[in-house]
Amino acid sequence: MSDNKNSIYSKSVVFTVVVAVAVIIGSVITAFVPLAMKDMHPKLDNLKPYTALQLAGRDLYQKEGCFNCHTQTVRPLKADVLRYGEYSKAGENYYEHPFLWGSKRTGPDLARIGGKYSDQWHIDHFNNPQAFYPLSNMPKYDWLASKPIDIEQTKRGMDVLGFPYTQEDIEALKSRTQLDAMVAYMQVVGSAVERKNYVAVLPEDYENAQNPFKDDAASAEKGRVLYEANCFFCHGVNGEGTNIASGITDLVDEYTSDGQIFVDVANGLPGMMPEHINIMTKNDIWDLVSYCRMLAAKQQASN
Repeated sequence: MSDNKNSIYSKSVVFTVVVAVAVIIGSVITAFVPLAMKDMHPKLDNLKPYTALQLAGRDLYQKEGCFNCHTQTVRPLKADVLRYGEYSKAGENYYEHPFLWGSKRTGPDLARIGGKYSDQWHIDHFNNPQAFYPLSNMPKYDWLASKPIDIEQTKRGMDVLGFPYTQEDIEALKSRTQLDAMVAYMQVVGSAVERKNYVAVLPEDYENAQNPFKDDAASAEKGRVLYEANCFFCHGVNGEGTNIASGITDLVDEYTSDGQIFVDVANGLPGMMPEHINIMTKNDIWDLVSYCRMLAAKQQASN
């Protein structure tokens, strides 16, 4: 009986202290010690610190709460990877302070947005998202073009984060706007990870292929619907071209076969046009080719 009275389990205060010490020691060993280990902080070989302009854009992205609607995390799930690209890597977050992964996709994930579109595409999209996607609930950011960059804040951020810069880099910000900064940031997001198209078509399999729906009016009509949903904001409502991309006639004339058009629409053109094979079936792309050929023929006939 006396042994039980002398047991640590019968001394609540002593037992509580011992348990607390054990928990603290365990927490330090399992949580805090790894944080000091180099292996816990990987960095991709081609990842670079933000430039002053890119950091200014990142600060604006955070300030405007863009991460509330857009994630920057591609999960290693088939649906995520097929839609957005290569899944996120720990090593690409080395310079993220704080991280802007987000948790809600009111808008699309932006983890692989860098290099996907041209600078002009981003400028026009920030100015008027609804011109690209009529149902978009993203607000217009046309006012960014008239706002100067907060140079002192950007410089302080570069210093605190230890990013390298020169005085010339800081001086260059005087001639740039907040819109320039946002575009610069968009173009670097996720760019350290090699872009992969998991369902790319092989050019040799299609570049000489004939459109199975050639001269099919029903196919061209299906293509028109696809064009109006995915292409008009870059190539114009009637294929006349915009400040983002050339007109359909000019583009189609550069191809010697429908198969070559199919390959470029399917796989995309780096920095100019995103891939479409991830969001369209092969028949969809052939329908789009049919419509583009019809548009080109109409434009040539009217000239």
